Amino acid sequence: MRDRINQDVKNAMKSGEKARLTTLRLITAAIKDRELGVGGQPPTEVGDAEVVAILQKMVKQRRESIATYEKAGRNELADQEKAEIVILETYLPKQMDEAAMKSAVAALVAELGASGPKDMGRVMGALKERFAGQMDFGKASGVLKELLK
Repeated sequence: MRDRINQDVKNAMKSGEKARLTTLRLITAAIKDRELGVGGQPPTEVGDAEVVAILQKMVKQRRESIATYEKAGRNELADQEKAEIVILETYLPKQMDEAAMKSAVAALVAELGASGPKDMGRVMGALKERFAGQMDFGKASGVLKELLK
């Protein structure tokens, strides 16, 4: 994935796509920060799974910024954040739709034999392990709570 991002940086430079280039540079900077341990985290080797986690965090930050900008009437900044999200999402795995997510959660509950709220942490851990980057775990948590009542 990192090779693809680096190649896309070069392509954006050649084609003069300034907005895309800026976003791609933000991605590479976030990856390098994670490798170097910036922000109190220990230095680590960044693989594809970690890159996906970084990208998801960046998308989440932009969604929060959009809400703030729109509340403050700064629509031009909100539009810029939305454009960055579009670019970031091209590198993320396809997200499951609601029906597929419910099906996956129900199948995992049955597989693990989860029967009540006490099993929630174990099921969520397994979901995050198997479906990293593919589902919204906030929504999955709500579905799981309904199943484990």
